[in-house]
Amino acid sequence: MNSLIDKYNIPGPRYTSYPTVPYWDENTFSPEKWKESVIRSFHESNAEEGISIYIHLPFCEALCTFCACHKRITKQHSVEIPYLESVLKEWKLYLDLFNEKPKLKELHLGGGTPTFFSPENLKTLLNGIFSTVDIAEHPEFSFEGHPNNTTKDHLQTLYDLGFRRVSFGVQDYDPKVQKAINRIQPFENVKNVTEWAKEIGYRGISHDLVFGLPHQNWDAMEHTIRKTMELKPDRLAFYSYAHVPWVKGVGQRGFDENDLPSGEEKRRLYEDGKKLLQDLGYIEVGMDHFSLEHDDLYQSLIHKKLHRNFMGYTSSNTQLMIGLGMSAISDSWYAFAQNVKTVEEYQKSVEEGEIPVVKGHVLNEEDLIVRRHILNLMCQLETTFNVENSFPELENALEMLKEMENDGLVKISGNEIKITEAGRAFTRNVAMVFDLRMMRNKPETRIFSMTI
Repeated sequence: MNSLIDKYNIPGPRYTSYPTVPYWDENTFSPEKWKESVIRSFHESNAEEGISIYIHLPFCEALCTFCACHKRITKQHSVEIPYLESVLKEWKLYLDLFNEKPKLKELHLGGGTPTFFSPENLKTLLNGIFSTVDIAEHPEFSFEGHPNNTTKDHLQTLYDLGFRRVSFGVQDYDPKVQKAINRIQPFENVKNVTEWAKEIGYRGISHDLVFGLPHQNWDAMEHTIRKTMELKPDRLAFYSYAHVPWVKGVGQRGFDENDLPSGEEKRRLYEDGKKLLQDLGYIEVGMDHFSLEHDDLYQSLIHKKLHRNFMGYTSSNTQLMIGLGMSAISDSWYAFAQNVKTVEEYQKSVEEGEIPVVKGHVLNEEDLIVRRHILNLMCQLETTFNVENSFPELENALEMLKEMENDGLVKISGNEIKITEAGRAFTRNVAMVFDLRMMRNKPETRIFSMTI
């Protein structure tokens, strides 16, 4: 395994989209083209499957130094209402594009810290959205809760509004690790919010754990997993820490590079952690995710309905996902668009009646084909690849895949490529084989975290 780690531990995308954001071709993009793609996608899909909405709530009271999300650090809660009013104004701009009522299938509140906002203000925001849509049958509503500030009132208010899934960011229970990443979070806080959620009736409780953090070792990781098992969440995200200190504003220099586990140590954290989770009854789903057998995420995997987008893995799939809020990313299947990245620019744009996109990408025929292969690999760990009907450069993919087959990472049978059990840890590497845009424009500097 160590030789494979040495060979395949290279910078690579996490593939929540294809093309990945650094390879978006902004020369083909314009706000008008984005609107056209939204209208097309809405008309094709709304009646049957409905749409998804992601709302980015960027405020946090303190900076966690492992976080690479777009956020605004403040303790001033007076920012809540003006920001939420802007989100509703942005949503109205999208409603103006549609000639029928949207059917809402999926809604996710991400951040930042969604529970920075008061339950009352979140209720006002969501009622403002719900008053303009029809709710689909069996909707998937979820939010991210910070264990230190999620109250029972938050959980009850959102449950009453239809939310059934919540994910709590745990990361690690080791005090030394918590201090290094500026995330002091006692186990009791996580225990309280998890038990409240169960008591209220949430059926998709998730904990996020991170391996590869500064000062982490296996003893600490095992302790964190076993403490997590005391609470038995329905699912787990077991993320690899993305060390990207070159990204502006991530605050990832609060510890020394030497404090990070080596590639070999980090892989052990993953492999041993994965084995322990499986011994404790969790099933690996896609990449970095585990769930109990009853959970929707596992059920969507076995029924081949697992999907991956900018919200991560989801158990439902809609063609159109509208991202609202500062820095939010939207996906119409035919195009991507990202909003401006500061609160001030965002609020100014929507006040002026403009959908606040700052950049994006219109997918061409080649992008759509490659995107499907990468989605298949990330969600189903397999794809069907016909070399004869592919683009010329993809012929090289077969040679690289054959090398991966020799290394035991994939199995090739005719046109079928399947990632093996041993290859799961290298899923990102397998997907990279199909990434034509990265193949043609190898970055001169590091723009992605390491795959391992």
